[in-house]
Amino acid sequence: MRDLVLSGHLSRRDFMAGAAAVGITASAASALLTSPAKAAPKKGGHFKIGIGSGSTTESLDPGAIDNTFPQQVNYATRNCLVDVDNEGNAVPNLAESVEASADAKTWTVKLRKGVEFHNGKTMTADDVIASMNHHRGDDSKSAAKSVLDPVVEIKKDDDHTIVFELKEGNADFPYIISDYHLSIMPDGKWQEGIGTGGYVLESFEPGVKATFKKFGNYWRGDERAHFDSIEVLSIKDVAARTNALTSGEIHAMDRCDLKTVHLLKRNRKLNVHQVTGTQHYTIPMHVDVAPFNDVNVRQALKYSIDREAIVKTVLRGYGQVANDHPISPANKYFNKDLPQRAYDPEKARYHLKKAGVDSINVDLSSADAAFAGAVDAAVLYKEHAAKAGININVIREPNDGYWSNVWLKKPWCFCYWGGRPTEDWMFSIAYSKGAAWNDTHWENERFNELLVQARAELNEDTRRAMYYEMQELCSNDGGTVVPMYASYVFATAANVGHDKFASNWDLDGNKALERWWFDS
Repeated sequence: MRDLVLSGHLSRRDFMAGAAAVGITASAASALLTSPAKAAPKKGGHFKIGIGSGSTTESLDPGAIDNTFPQQVNYATRNCLVDVDNEGNAVPNLAESVEASADAKTWTVKLRKGVEFHNGKTMTADDVIASMNHHRGDDSKSAAKSVLDPVVEIKKDDDHTIVFELKEGNADFPYIISDYHLSIMPDGKWQEGIGTGGYVLESFEPGVKATFKKFGNYWRGDERAHFDSIEVLSIKDVAARTNALTSGEIHAMDRCDLKTVHLLKRNRKLNVHQVTGTQHYTIPMHVDVAPFNDVNVRQALKYSIDREAIVKTVLRGYGQVANDHPISPANKYFNKDLPQRAYDPEKARYHLKKAGVDSINVDLSSADAAFAGAVDAAVLYKEHAAKAGININVIREPNDGYWSNVWLKKPWCFCYWGGRPTEDWMFSIAYSKGAAWNDTHWENERFNELLVQARAELNEDTRRAMYYEMQELCSNDGGTVVPMYASYVFATAANVGHDKFASNWDLDGNKALERWWFDS
C-alpha cells in the first residue's frame, strides 16, 4: 500500500483508512509514509536514463558544465570533497573532515586515505589543489571561477591535509566545495574523464550519450554505485523521452511533460516523482531603468500577478506560490514568517498612485527557452495586470539565443533558476552588488551589509534572523517578481529502487546514477 501511495496510485486518505482498518495508529501510518522508500539496495543490471538536455559542444571539462547531461556524466565518474545528502546537509565525501577556524576564514580539509582514481593513481593533496586551481586564475574560463574567488590561498600541510584561506569568513564553505564543478581529478587533468567515482567512463559522445562500467575499486565499496553498468542518453524532445520510458527503452527520465504527466501516473509499470527543491522561476526587471527604478512600480507589478492561477495553469499544480525572493521552502533559513503577497489589483493601483501615475505601459520579453510555459505565463500576467491599470506588452522572443540576447539585456523578461542549496550562495550570485548574474542591477546597502555579516556568522539564531531580513528586503524592495517554485518532476520504472530523494538538484541531487538500484 505504501508503494502505491508513493507512486500516486493510491491516495494518502485511502492509505490512512486502510492502515486504521488493520489496527495501525494514525501516527504510525504517517511515519511509515515518510520513512525512507527502500531499505536494502540490490546489485547489478544495466541502467539507462534519458536526459532532456545535452549539446554537441560539451566536453568532460568540469568547469564547462552547464546542464544536466554533463552533470550526470561528471557525478558518475568523479567525486567532490563534500557532498549534500538527502536531508540537505553538507557531509564529508572525499574529505574525511572539514574544520573551520573560529572566524570561518581558514578551513582545514583532511582527505580520506587510500582513495584510488580509475587509472590506479592514489589521490593526494596535490590532486585536490590542482583540481581547484583548474578553476582559478585570470585566464580561467571555468563557470566556477567566481565560486572560488573568495579563496586567496590553497596550501598543503601534508599529503592528506589541505588548508583553504578565505578573504573573509564563510560558514557555508563546505557547501561551496560540494559544487559539481569542483570535482577531483588526477593532477587536475580532465581530458580522459578519470575520477574517483563509482563508474568508469567507457564512451562519451557529446550531446548524444555516455556509457560506463562499475569501478571495482570504488572507495565507497558496496555503499553506492549499485548498477553493473549505466548509460546516459540525451533525449531533448519530451515526447520521445516519454515514449522511451513507457516502452522500456530507458529506466528513468527527467523533466516530465506536465501537460501529460497524469497519463504516466496511470501506468503501473512506472512511478512519477515530485520533489520540492530550490528551483524557481523569476521575472527580473532592471531597477536602474524607468519605470522600474521606482519601488512603488515594482510593488505594483508584484501585486498584479495571480500566483495561484499561474501555479495551477502553468505548473499544473507541480509547484507552489513564491514570495518575490529566491529562497525556497527547501532551504534551511526559508522565511516562513514573511506574509505571502497575494494578487490584489487595488493595492497595485495604490502603489501606482504613490508613483504618481494611474497606469503604465511596459514591455515583457518571454520565450519557452526560459522554462516550459513561460510564454503562457506572460500572457496570463498581462490579463491579471490589466485589472490594475498596468498594460503589459508581451514580446515573444526566439528560443534560440534567449540567454545570450534577452536575459541580462532586456529591461524585463522571464528567467529560470535552479536555485542553490544555501542562502549565501544564491544571494551572492544573483542579488549582491556587482554579482555577474545580478539580473536586476539591484543594490541595497542594508542587504549587502547583511550578506557579508551572515556569511561569517556561526550562531544559528543570529544567522537565521539575518537571512529572514534579507528575504524581506528582496520581497519588498528587490527588482524581481518571483511568482512560483517549480517542483522537480521525474519518472522511473517501477523496479527502480531509491532512498529519500535529495532536493538540492533534480534527479536526487543529480546523484541518481550513484544512489539508485534495481529492486528486481
